[in-house]
Amino acid sequence: MKPKPTDAELEILNILWQDEPKTVREVHDLLKAKAVGYTTILKQLQVMKEKGLVKRDESKRSHSYYSLISQEQAQITMLDHILDKVFNGSKSALFMRALSAKPSSKEELAEIKALLENMELG
Repeated sequence: MKPKPTDAELEILNILWQDEPKTVREVHDLLKAKAVGYTTILKQLQVMKEKGLVKRDESKRSHSYYSLISQEQAQITMLDHILDKVFNGSKSALFMRALSAKPSSKEELAEIKALLENMELG
């Protein structure tokens, strides 16, 4: 099972998922609005490497980082955690809360309906 990324790690992973690989400098530049220091980003990427969330390519002068966990894998890991910890394993409670939290577009509702119909058919 892949580790559950922290909020800070998810911010970095979102950058990597958009366009890999990235150097520490590139990640730092994209997070400048957050006023995060370069060394903080470097340390965070080192921790993420130890956790198995990213890999480092050392073949060039500036090391590049790639994600080792897909966005879908991260979503599943986070969702499993929320499902177990917040909703006591109840998928229906999670689903109902998600649907009632914010209005859904007609397109989203149609997509949900189609998914449920496909699940019923097996």
